[in-house]
Amino acid sequence: LVSLLLIGIAAWGIGFGLVSSFKVVGVVIGVGIFLFFIALVGLIGAVKHHQVLLFFYMFILLLVFIVQFSVSCACLALNKEQQSQLLEVGWNNTNSAREDIERNLNCCGFRVFDPSETCSSDCFRSHQCQPCAPIIEEYSGMVLTFVGGIGLFFSFTEILGVCLTYRYRNQKDPRANPGAFL
Repeated sequence: LVSLLLIGIAAWGIGFGLVSSFKVVGVVIGVGIFLFFIALVGLIGAVKHHQVLLFFYMFILLLVFIVQFSVSCACLALNKEQQSQLLEVGWNNTNSAREDIERNLNCCGFRVFDPSETCSSDCFRSHQCQPCAPIIEEYSGMVLTFVGGIGLFFSFTEILGVCLTYRYRNQKDPRANPGAFL
């Protein structure tokens, strides 16, 4: 479900022109496809009661849990100063996302508006733009809290999946000869 949600959100972002960076969308779609294949491995392993596939699914799900739990905790632990520093580093290291932000939020520059720089927003023509940092910082705290909470929720469902897979993997196969394990 999460994998299909990631793929759908990436397609929606490109379809509505919110994101034009194919690197970002490619990574989101790649993660979605990876999670879909892992879920498919778990499903096939459960239906066929295949020990190796169930172990592989359990191991990968545990690694995904560790990464997702770590990222969720980091999102929830960032204070305003750290958020501001992280946003400035991201702003300085990417051009395509900068153009998307300027166009969608109708702002120019990060901390100060400089009319001599190029900008892709509509307000640039009238030279009445405000800097992007205050607008981005207004939403970044809410977004990080939301993403951290959703990630934390799904990370605990993943650890539940690991526990259930472990229990199911160690059960006797009901299709096997009942006397074979005695």
